[in-house]
Amino acid sequence: MTSSHPGHSMLADLARVKDARTGRLSSWDQEGKNQDYWLIPANSTVRLATIEGPGCITHIWMTQFCRRVLGAGLIDPTAGNYVAPVFEIHNALGLNWEVADPHYYRKVLLKIYWDDQDTPSVLVPLGDFFCTGHSMPGNFSSLPISVSSKPEERYRFGGSAAFNSYFQMPFGKRAIIEIENQNDVPYGQYFYIDFERYEAPLADDIAYFHASWRRENPCGGWGPNLQTNSPETNIPNLDGKENYVILETEGRGQYVGCNLSVAHFQGSWWGEGDEMIFVDEDTWPPSIHGTGTEDYFNHAWGMQNNAFLTNGSVIHESIVPGYQVSYRFHLTDPVRFKNRIRVTIEHGHANHLSDDWASTAYWYQTLPSPKLSILPVEERLPTPPGDRTPERVARDRLTPEQARQIDAADERFRAYAELRDIEIEKKLEITRRRSAANVSKGN
Repeated sequence: MTSSHPGHSMLADLARVKDARTGRLSSWDQEGKNQDYWLIPANSTVRLATIEGPGCITHIWMTQFCRRVLGAGLIDPTAGNYVAPVFEIHNALGLNWEVADPHYYRKVLLKIYWDDQDTPSVLVPLGDFFCTGHSMPGNFSSLPISVSSKPEERYRFGGSAAFNSYFQMPFGKRAIIEIENQNDVPYGQYFYIDFERYEAPLADDIAYFHASWRRENPCGGWGPNLQTNSPETNIPNLDGKENYVILETEGRGQYVGCNLSVAHFQGSWWGEGDEMIFVDEDTWPPSIHGTGTEDYFNHAWGMQNNAFLTNGSVIHESIVPGYQVSYRFHLTDPVRFKNRIRVTIEHGHANHLSDDWASTAYWYQTLPSPKLSILPVEERLPTPPGDRTPERVARDRLTPEQARQIDAADERFRAYAELRDIEIEKKLEITRRRSAANVSKGN
């Protein structure tokens, strides 16, 4: 029997005839009217689809809304039962009084189960799965994921957007897709789940799609008050033990990318951290060692406000101060592993920064899946904007070298401030002389 083998090449595959049947499960109004969304209850899990295999999910489209009503409106709530829930009416007009829940993209979980497993292989906040970090959408189009948002909704906490995933997700026996709403209010979910079913079983070399979410808020930096790229931060990191971990799993497969959301209010910049990817039996140095955060995301000299097919910025700190969302997909250069993999990156050179980092890792591996976990909802909420001066790390938590570097930074700043005060006084004296001259000339 010939086995089914999803994938091959995106364009070449269009010319290949397959023993497959295409299908879709969606939120369409099965009564034939126009209430084409499902209302997902608060604190509840709803199954969107169960698909018997063998098969492959080829595309997922989603758009959603979550509003908090602040007061009684003048529009009859029953009048909107069979129409699209569009309320583009300013609250100041008095017809309605409601706001979008700003953080619901982090309160809703996307969960996908493969075959007979009772734990999910995909466990990610809905927004972060689609590279919508900080619960704040931005327009971009990569090969596996795209987001489309209207200008007035872009860069807003909880702004509306259309999400697409084109990751191929093959399965042998079945696929189960669920939404868990951990919010205290219901929300509306539109969706398409497009798939193929095959007559023959999957090939033996097919791995299963996985995605998981992590966060450190804050990362455990040793010198968060030190300026990035300053001499004092330039100490060696020769083990990577304190790095931020994007992915750690055991099994066989390939890591195919991530998105990273950073909230940084320290005042310099959040990068300079090297990626270090430990493959199989790696100790030190790892098989893959990079040269800086911006370099891992295939930018340079900081991050640019560009979004490309396999790398880019969804949110750039120059547009939304303090916030960055970046992505890197290893579509032509997957990182393959036979036994285990640990994907890490420094938070600032030698891990000196203490920013809010959250990431989604995407990878394929053979079953069984690792037992994925996720932080409780209150620990997933985005960091609000604001100017914050990082607190110093307690001295008893520092290594001797780190303590010396912080002392050196203090001494350098003291000497710098003294020289600057002298120069300021010189300029003030010039101002006084010029002011006196203008007064005398005017008499």
